[in-house]
Amino acid sequence: MANLFGYFSNDIGIDLGTANTLVYVKDKGIVLREPSVVALDTVTRKVRAVGDEAKRMLGRTPGNITAIRPMKDGVIADFDVTEAMLRYFIQKASQSFRAPPRVVIAIPSGITAVEKRAVMDSATHAGARKVITIPEPMAAAIGVGLPIDEPAANMIVDIGGGTTEIAIISLNGIVFSKSIRVAGDELDAAVINYMKRAYNLLIGERTAEEIKMRIGSAYPLDEELSMEVKGRDSIAGLPKTIHITSQEVREALSDTVAAVVDAVRTTLERCPPELSADLVDRGFVMAGGGSLLRGIDRLLSDKTGLPVTVADDPLSAVANGTGAVLNDLSWLMQNA
Repeated sequence: MANLFGYFSNDIGIDLGTANTLVYVKDKGIVLREPSVVALDTVTRKVRAVGDEAKRMLGRTPGNITAIRPMKDGVIADFDVTEAMLRYFIQKASQSFRAPPRVVIAIPSGITAVEKRAVMDSATHAGARKVITIPEPMAAAIGVGLPIDEPAANMIVDIGGGTTEIAIISLNGIVFSKSIRVAGDELDAAVINYMKRAYNLLIGERTAEEIKMRIGSAYPLDEELSMEVKGRDSIAGLPKTIHITSQEVREALSDTVAAVVDAVRTTLERCPPELSADLVDRGFVMAGGGSLLRGIDRLLSDKTGLPVTVADDPLSAVANGTGAVLNDLSWLMQNA
């Protein structure tokens, strides 16, 4: 493929995620990786902090400051706050640029035209010279190194914070894709609900995420794990500490994980027979933070009968894919 846009130097790629935003600068790689969180003054609506600093405020702010996540299920929930967040990230990544950058943004494959336009408008208002979108599963497939230009099936399962993106790709095009709004946030919510139901313990998002990362699993472990969890007793209203095991967390996550399994099976059922034959040997690749949940690759392999591989750097897959597109946009021109 010809390098049609190599003469542009002010190019950046953005993985605008529900949980985290990654920014890739052409010829430099990923230069920014921060939570998609903004701290606002509730009275003036003035932005007080963005990214890492704002995430540290989640659940700990005084009455006049609220820390929010302006992206919900992979799409913009608060346009003004998303614009402010994007402006912060773009300016931070392009400080050395002489002109406003051109931006490639990865978006969920299942969003509507209105939601897509909202992302493009936000980036434009935040300082982008030109905005180009790329479906997240396509960016993830490119980012993990799948040979998407071959006449054979390449399947990617990208479990992010707000959406799970599943796609079968061949000859630089998406043959079939499925996007469900079930991913990392739903896993965290499942842990929060379980702790409240089983122990009358109220915990926040940060604690739920920590539980998921430290002892969460989708498949029985050879050696089960445990940890102490601190929160507030919903009945007594006092601080409380309990001890939980990985079996309990697995039970809490089971319904959410089952939804991901169902989506993968649905995608495979819609795959053309010739491409299905390719997947018997090739299997599929997993990306996104959700692919780091212990045993989810083994579970999906059991449920589909296919080989499953977790990408070497699943958290960076989409951002790396936008970076690859910055170096060669000819396929995008063909699919525009």
